[in-house]
Amino acid sequence: MRAVGIPFRVVPSRVEEVPARGEAPRRFVRRAAREKGEEVAGRYPESFVLAADTIVVVSGLILGKPKDPEDGARMLGLLAGREHLVHTAVFLLRMRDGYRDEACETTHVRFRGLSRREIAAYLRTGETGDKAGAYAAQGTGNLLIDRIVGSYTNVVGLPMTRVVEMLLRAKLIAVSRTGRGWYGFAGRK
Repeated sequence: MRAVGIPFRVVPSRVEEVPARGEAPRRFVRRAAREKGEEVAGRYPESFVLAADTIVVVSGLILGKPKDPEDGARMLGLLAGREHLVHTAVFLLRMRDGYRDEACETTHVRFRGLSRREIAAYLRTGETGDKAGAYAAQGTGNLLIDRIVGSYTNVVGLPMTRVVEMLLRAKLIAVSRTGRGWYGFAGRK
């Protein structure tokens, strides 16, 4: 958000991110982002709220954040040598006037083959605990990735191309006229 010049603050939601039985991955991630956004916007009805949720999906199985290192090892073992999908849903809303916009980005990621020793070493980096699929593409986890097809920022957790489009539509940012960067805070109230 700093890159587009918009002031923000992080407000954690109180929503549990649990898929319903039989819920399709993209439907789940969209619902989770929407529910998180609505919960926070209910507390701040005058503010624009940008909520997002990211999941990793391999062979139809949703991988959220690992519960513990053993769960992280299990997830990384499932991803090793295979392609998976990263879905991030983004939801922008403001309760005061009912403004709503949403998007869902999907990126294909292929991991290289990993030995148990490599998985254990990666777990020791501490990057895995709060990351969907138990890896951080922006950190040491990039060494696990063989190929990415689609948005890299989506794999990091926030598809900035989609977010910029949403912020432009909401008139929260505008193309800069000052020459100090591409975008600037538009100051919409």
